[in-house]
Amino acid sequence: MAIELDSHDHRILAELQADARLTMAELGRRVHLSQPAVTERVRKLEDAGVIRGYRAVIDAGKLGYGIRAVIRIGNTDEADLLRALANSPEVLTAYGVTGEDSWIFEIAVRDVAHLSAVLSRFCQQTPTSTAIILRTLREHAPLKPLPPGDAAPPSPEPATKKPRRGGA
Repeated sequence: MAIELDSHDHRILAELQADARLTMAELGRRVHLSQPAVTERVRKLEDAGVIRGYRAVIDAGKLGYGIRAVIRIGNTDEADLLRALANSPEVLTAYGVTGEDSWIFEIAVRDVAHLSAVLSRFCQQTPTSTAIILRTLREHAPLKPLPPGDAAPPSPEPATKKPRRGGA
């Protein structure tokens, strides 16, 4: 359930999503609140579960993980899948989804041989489909609050043609 947030809360969330290591004093300066006031607001956002945690974003490639991939997994016994998942630290995210697939995992592995070993843990249960991630266009994008009430989020503005210059 969404909670009521004001413009200060929205700015606090935006700043913390950009840099969660900000001191409360610096965060207060950026959102034009005193350090005690911003500290209290952050505590309330944490208590309400709006802020669920803080973490470092790691460059997998710098740790030797040369390949990131997405594995799509069909319908399978959930208990077996959870056991395989528990033995797969390479799985970064695991989603239960609707549609033809039941599960989608994002993984990080060293190389193709490592990818094959991870896939074998899940292929034994059901057919899988794998896509290697070639580049990332967006990751860890900041989440903005929805507009109040029943208003739909704004849709992108349609592109307009520029008028031609010159004759005819």
